[in-house]
Amino acid sequence: MAAVVSYCKPPPFLGRLPPNFSGKSPCRQSIGSQVQTCQISALFWGSKKSAVQKELDFSLGDFTLKGSGSEGVSENQGTAKKIYLSVVSSILEVSAGDWDACAIDATCHEKFNPFLTHGFLSSLEESGSAVKETGWAPSHIIAKDECENILGVVPLYLKSHSYGEFVFDHAWADAYYSYGSRYYPKFQCCVPFTPVTGPRILVRNIPFREQVTDVIITALKDLTTKSRVSSLHITFPSETEWNKLREQGFLQRIGMQYHWKNRNYKNFDDFLMDMKQTKRKNIRQERKKISTQNLTMKRLRGHEIKASHWDSFYNFYRNTTDNKWGTPYLTRDFFHNMGSKMGDKVLLVVAEEGDELVAGALNLIGGDTLYGRLWGCHPRAYYPSLHFEACYYQAIEAAIELDLSTVEAGAQGEHKIQRGYMPVTTYSCHYLMDEDFRKPIEDFLVRESTQVKLVMKVLHDSGPFKEGIQ
Repeated sequence: MAAVVSYCKPPPFLGRLPPNFSGKSPCRQSIGSQVQTCQISALFWGSKKSAVQKELDFSLGDFTLKGSGSEGVSENQGTAKKIYLSVVSSILEVSAGDWDACAIDATCHEKFNPFLTHGFLSSLEESGSAVKETGWAPSHIIAKDECENILGVVPLYLKSHSYGEFVFDHAWADAYYSYGSRYYPKFQCCVPFTPVTGPRILVRNIPFREQVTDVIITALKDLTTKSRVSSLHITFPSETEWNKLREQGFLQRIGMQYHWKNRNYKNFDDFLMDMKQTKRKNIRQERKKISTQNLTMKRLRGHEIKASHWDSFYNFYRNTTDNKWGTPYLTRDFFHNMGSKMGDKVLLVVAEEGDELVAGALNLIGGDTLYGRLWGCHPRAYYPSLHFEACYYQAIEAAIELDLSTVEAGAQGEHKIQRGYMPVTTYSCHYLMDEDFRKPIEDFLVRESTQVKLVMKVLHDSGPFKEGIQ
């Protein structure tokens, strides 16, 4: 095995590794006085194999916060408060009220993010979609004060693969293993299977808020060290968090998605008038194809969505994943559980041919954004332009009706541009324990960032809107 490893070549993005590179496992340097050694091991995760991981059941210690005038406590009071951080192996160990209070304070009601709620995350766990057996071992961080009040939470998972993240690091894993080092398990701070930007460190609106945030970041790094994993990845954080984490030693990465912006449109035709003539004509032609195929579009919310709708939608979802050789990350139970818990925050766009449901698109409604998530169609027939109608045009109409400022239509897809969805920047942060890998990956991220910015500029300059429309 050693001979095989010695002949493996690193992926080209790494460039030349330092001559003193040893090929050993990630460094074990302790951060903070309370770090303890706790080895975590895992096997590769495959389509029909479960990960083997040790449970994370240790405390992250206690911290003392000092009052300051900048955080609403008079400096001459000398106020001190202790907070206690720990890891829980299921979000069900935290009440929905406590978790959601942290999530709402972190986003504010106006920018409410449904994916950060207890209802959505617990549905992933209860349905068996994001659990240890699928390579997503919940390892959420909880911060409490001396009275057991929850001050902050972090959605965190111990992972033995890189699937379902939408920020791709498979080449990094290949490089680690080419040099005889281990990349998995790793920590992933995110919403599983959901490339939606939002805060990841969810802290209550309290006088010590900034200090609690800093303590949690330190605890995340400590946990990565004491667990002896390769790395910690925070994907799709807010831009504010992204900048803050850079100061804490995280590598920065950017990506690109396509979002639609509401410019105070009164209706769909009002939006079309901002488009170039050729693009406007193309959209109208695509929409006409729906009626000529005897299809009826409906937008269902909350109690309007029945169990039969979710059963049909799950079959559509499976058809999509099967055709694209993808992995059906979500179970049938997830859709039923999530629909029940999220209520009116769920918008299901469906297409009917006669009395039969033939396609659907799942959306969640936030404070100022409609989030398009999944799409699927009946396997027996092809319906021209139905994907565009269900996923993009119906979402735009819904956003206008609900007075929402943005539609996020998910990851990838340059075909979205000619339909009014323009490139925006997404963010991720990466804390790598092995310094020998950190430098070449950092160099790669700088080059990658330059390319992403260039592509975004080209796409904006050749966009579908009339001149002067931003």
